[in-house]
Amino acid sequence: MARTLAGFDEGARESMEPVLVVTARTILEAAAVAQGQKLSGDIVAARVGGVVFDLHTALPAGTTAAEVTPLGSADPASLAVIRHSAAHVMADAVQRLFPGTQVTIGPSIEDGFYYDFLRPGGAPFVDEDLEKIEAEMKRIAEANYRFSREIVSREAAEKLFGDLGEKFKLELIAGAHGDLTLYHHGRAGEHEWVDFCAGPHVPSTRFLKAVKLTHVAGAYWRGDERNPMLQRIYGTAFQNEKALKEHLAAIEEAKKRDHRKLGKELELIGFHPLAPASPFFLPRGAKLYQSLVDYVRAMYSRTGYDEVITPQIFDKALFETSGHLPNYAENMFFAITQENLEDLSVELPKVDLSKGDAPELVGKKLREHLRFGIKPMNCPAHALMFGMTRRSYRDLPMRMADFGRLHRFERSGVVQGLTRVRTFAQDDAHIFCTLDQMGAEIGAFIDLVYDVYRDFAFSDVRVVIALRPANRLGSDEVWDRSEAALEDAVKAKGLPYELAAGEGAFYGPKIEFHLKDALKRSWQLGTMQVDFNLPERFDLEYVGEDNTNHRPVMLHRAILGSVERFFGVLVEHVGGAFPVWLAPEQIALVTVSEKVDDYARQAHAELLAAGFRAVLDTSNEKLGAKIRNARLMRVPYIGVVGLKEAEGHGLSLRSRDEDKDLGFLPLADIIARLGAEALPPSRRA
Repeated sequence: MARTLAGFDEGARESMEPVLVVTARTILEAAAVAQGQKLSGDIVAARVGGVVFDLHTALPAGTTAAEVTPLGSADPASLAVIRHSAAHVMADAVQRLFPGTQVTIGPSIEDGFYYDFLRPGGAPFVDEDLEKIEAEMKRIAEANYRFSREIVSREAAEKLFGDLGEKFKLELIAGAHGDLTLYHHGRAGEHEWVDFCAGPHVPSTRFLKAVKLTHVAGAYWRGDERNPMLQRIYGTAFQNEKALKEHLAAIEEAKKRDHRKLGKELELIGFHPLAPASPFFLPRGAKLYQSLVDYVRAMYSRTGYDEVITPQIFDKALFETSGHLPNYAENMFFAITQENLEDLSVELPKVDLSKGDAPELVGKKLREHLRFGIKPMNCPAHALMFGMTRRSYRDLPMRMADFGRLHRFERSGVVQGLTRVRTFAQDDAHIFCTLDQMGAEIGAFIDLVYDVYRDFAFSDVRVVIALRPANRLGSDEVWDRSEAALEDAVKAKGLPYELAAGEGAFYGPKIEFHLKDALKRSWQLGTMQVDFNLPERFDLEYVGEDNTNHRPVMLHRAILGSVERFFGVLVEHVGGAFPVWLAPEQIALVTVSEKVDDYARQAHAELLAAGFRAVLDTSNEKLGAKIRNARLMRVPYIGVVGLKEAEGHGLSLRSRDEDKDLGFLPLADIIARLGAEALPPSRRA
């Protein structure tokens, strides 16, 4: 993070200069010259074989001109490159304005970028600082500094960042593999800023025309609360000012729709410090939560799923078998009994604390006496259930659903509202099937996912297949079969999809369904995972038609995912204005005066008897205040009860969604209207 490269051994730099055989720039320039033209100044990067390369990076050997597609600044794929470069320029500006500040990482993200900083003394950045940083970024962009890339040795990188006092960069370099690359921008000999980075980046800073810093948040280094607290500056960048202004308007709308804000205003959820990252669902929120669960249960009854109930606490031997202890322990909660503690109090004094291995022995004793684990996932319990009975091929496919409460330890630096919590339920199910049944089961699930998302008015769905991670169970042969099964199923549906290397679960690859909400933000919700590993680890078998034992395939699947997270996404998607079939109250009755209270109670009782979620306000408040209260709660319908309505056995109806008074309607007509809208769209005639 050089404020300047003065003092860096230029001779060493010369020795590090790579021999670039061919870059996207050289190929594109040659193609332009062949046509009697110059390379367009609007080219940000290039796509080769589905991968985005900047114009500085050597392309794979043998790359031909036909394989190189230029990406102009207006191409959506260029946004990530522009934002990544904006993060570098922001870090440069910060270190110019606040000397001594250390930098860590600065990636592009879904809607922008961020960079994490450690200021001397831990001083925070304030809004006035962001204004100064943004102004400095503008000056750097207007200077049109060229970005350049070089490959360096580990020793040279360590010397450079060691001399600069960048301890976080040294830690990143220590964990890096393969070629180490640096990116520079600035003017050599005066102020040239450098970062340890894989790229890609824009050709020069002039492409950073529309940048805005949005806010500051705290973030622990590497997401671990045991590490230093850093200052994370968020920003966004676009190709032009028009797109930036549209995005900033969307951010303001997102603030209004924030589920934490609306959750409080609409009396849906609450949090308490004695239950960190664990939500409380208030009566209105509990109604909505239960509506989501009931919707999924009704879907299960139509599609051949059987719901089960499983324990929450298991002997940790279960998690040894499943692989969770060696692969997932840091995300688990463990339980200890008084008996375990008493045994431990006897064993610990036996450890000779004067010996060098005392800490390891104490740790071993503690782990031995932590006998129980609280389940973070349902799959091990479902594997146990499958194995409790001798199974036949006639029993398959077996679809086992479970709304059991799960607990995962999320560090305090990453928990956020309902979207990242420590206790939750999933619309979780596991399908045990034969190899021959696997394709049809995955295909049927994909159809089901799209049906469900249409009911919730999510129309923009992106499919990603997450492939094997570095830390995983099972052989490469098993992973090859699993990944091929998912890809074949998606292809059979004719769906476009992306591949995400290294993003699969430790026990199997998965299909991820990414949805865009009303504000065009992407959320990963549903998943389908193929698992050959857990059936092997739990020694699960069924008797086939040939009267011999076979391993079943285990499919892990969820549509909503975490119900808590889906709840938060839905609140923001609809801005708290839930459709009638989900709304905590579908209709609110408000009285003009106490003279009609008896009829209002009768109408309310009829609505309740018809199965609707109705509330009645017979308070002494004025009619306008009663209507305002119902509107603030986003109730879909408000039924006004006066003398005319009482005499006609009806209500004067106001519609939230149509934003108008519908006038007097007989109560029977209102019940019919509500009856139609109280069903999910897929179940209406």
